[in-house]
Amino acid sequence: MEKMMKILVSIDDTDNLESCGTGELAAQISQTIEEEGWGHCSYITRHQLLVHPDVPYTSHNSAMCFEATIEPENLGAIIDWSSQFLANNSAEGSDPGLCVAVVDALADIESLIAYGQSAKLEVLNKALAYQRAVENGLHLSEHGGTGQGVIGALAGIGLRLGGMDGRLKGKVAFSDDRVTFTAEELKDHPWIDAVETEEGDVVADATEVMLVDKVKVVRLRHHAVLLVEQNEQGQWQVLSRQKLKKY
Repeated sequence: MEKMMKILVSIDDTDNLESCGTGELAAQISQTIEEEGWGHCSYITRHQLLVHPDVPYTSHNSAMCFEATIEPENLGAIIDWSSQFLANNSAEGSDPGLCVAVVDALADIESLIAYGQSAKLEVLNKALAYQRAVENGLHLSEHGGTGQGVIGALAGIGLRLGGMDGRLKGKVAFSDDRVTFTAEELKDHPWIDAVETEEGDVVADATEVMLVDKVKVVRLRHHAVLLVEQNEQGQWQVLSRQKLKKY
């Protein structure tokens, strides 16, 4: 039996302020990979890139990335379908880009991580994106407009590889409507690997945590982490959406 292949799929600049977001298109690509039997997909992470007058973006300048475990023979079908899907479904005025990386085949992961971090801090160009793609044997393609989205699509791959950036798309839902759970119960959710403070301290399994806002999870140290803090009464609660904006 042929060994399974781990890939990362990242897209950027597919939307405008009125259209469905880049995250929704990433979710549809992920869903299709599952429905077609091409592979199994992880959660999607949103990676905030530089917001600057010299950076053309259509809504919020964030890339979306997810991991998929696939049969190697399905790689071409995934790239072809995703390319056509973006060309057909990206919003008017957007500049969509697609990046697909075979993780075990990457020649210089550190260069991709550095590229992703740079995209959060400075204005980059397409030439450097294509250079990094060629060096690492990545698929990088434009699907409308100026194609500037390839910059963010590649950055999404780098930031996901770095394991210290991004918020998981969507809110975490639980099967009952309680507002207090133990840390152990929270970790039973498939999207939550750890419950920690911003300083990286692990919260004990028996600790009760209040869900005071929409529950959002961030990616830190290559894990999906629910960040918590103690309120003025000394009770543990999830971080507010406002505090999570920096992730």
